[in-house]
Amino acid sequence: MTLIELITAQSARLKQAGVSFGHGTTNAFDEAAWLVLWAIGMPFDVFEVKASREATPDEAEKAAAIVTKRIETRLPAAYLTKEAWLQNVPFYVDERTIVPRSFIAELLADAEGSGELDGWLSDTTRSVLDLCTGNGSLAVIAALAYPEVTVDAADISEDALAVARINVAKHALGDRITVMPSDLLASVRGPYDLIVCNPPYVNTQSMRALPPEYRAEPALALAGGDDGMDFVRNILRDAPTRMAQAGVLVLEIGNERAHFEHAFRRLEVAWLETSAGADQVLLVTRDALARWAR
Repeated sequence: MTLIELITAQSARLKQAGVSFGHGTTNAFDEAAWLVLWAIGMPFDVFEVKASREATPDEAEKAAAIVTKRIETRLPAAYLTKEAWLQNVPFYVDERTIVPRSFIAELLADAEGSGELDGWLSDTTRSVLDLCTGNGSLAVIAALAYPEVTVDAADISEDALAVARINVAKHALGDRITVMPSDLLASVRGPYDLIVCNPPYVNTQSMRALPPEYRAEPALALAGGDDGMDFVRNILRDAPTRMAQAGVLVLEIGNERAHFEHAFRRLEVAWLETSAGADQVLLVTRDALARWAR
């Protein structure tokens, strides 16, 4: 059996078992490739040239074992491998934090003045806050994309902050990223030119319907109350006090646009285009928040 045949066989097992995807992959084949290559210690970037070589019995056994564990535990693959990627940037991850998958990462990574987000920033953008930072992935990507900025990475969860510190050290960004505990905006410093936030926003009904892979993640980082907007309300209320005069807030609300627009009818926002469309990430200025609060 060749390596590609081994991955195809394990892909069939995942599909037959009915596991759920969405934590770095969207289909059984990609998930199987991730798990199999990790299990046999093969870097992803060399697989293409080695796909046709014969898999050893030991490799086949290791591949089957990790896929069996994925099926039986229903844990996201990232929790099994302790690694995830966002915009091709590797991150350490474990059960103390959700698996990184924010669409805000696309907007941050598309730098050099050509991306949709860059039009809202300026040459004086220097201070960034990654609120609800989780494993610190958005803070790291922001620092990598904009070498001139400093970033505060804040979260209420000490467990998540411990993982964020691992990732800041992993990318040698300790001189530009400060990891700090904060209950939303209560203890952050400011003023910030840019706040990015992927808060808990899953509504109560959706939380009940989540597949096991998502329920394996900390509920603290997912559940947003009856309409998903409990934390968003507090963030929008307090954000102007932590924003620079020309500051902007970029907020991810997932599939909750209808709930967002119902809760904040008078708030002027711009919806930003990502690979998921223009319904999941919004941008709001400090001025718009101030007008809305009057």
